[in-house]
Amino acid sequence: MNYRPEPAKVVGSTQARVATADIRGIRTLSESLHTGTQGSETAALARVEDLRTLVLGCLDEMKAEETIAIDLAGKTSIADTMIIASGRSQRHVGSIADHITQEMKAKSFGTARVEGMPACDWVLIDAGDILVHIFRPEVRGFYNLEKMWGSDRPSGVSAD
Repeated sequence: MNYRPEPAKVVGSTQARVATADIRGIRTLSESLHTGTQGSETAALARVEDLRTLVLGCLDEMKAEETIAIDLAGKTSIADTMIIASGRSQRHVGSIADHITQEMKAKSFGTARVEGMPACDWVLIDAGDILVHIFRPEVRGFYNLEKMWGSDRPSGVSAD
């Protein structure tokens, strides 16, 4: 049996995530922004903000260093917010990532996709509307995601 979802009928930065979610049979936090009532839109925005607050609180609690949040709205469709932080060692990076994922489960935000846990040089937590990058300082300096996705990056400009 081949499952073929209907094409996503949304606009804006969440179109690619919703289309992927339809194929996988999962829902993203922002999906209800485009499907449902006005009340569900407010609830989805509140849930995204609650998740952002939870992640930033976990990073502060676990003593992550140089934490920044970058607004990606209008720059990409992969997420609305990217949070970047550093841990002092591989063990610290791994424990920060583990704490965030455990808190997300405990607070009913679901299971996020996690990459990089075995090495713990750079751990990526993909929570749908929020991406969390946790680096060792040397690795963070090498990749320099802040420069790539920072406020100096033009929004809505396409390359010719």
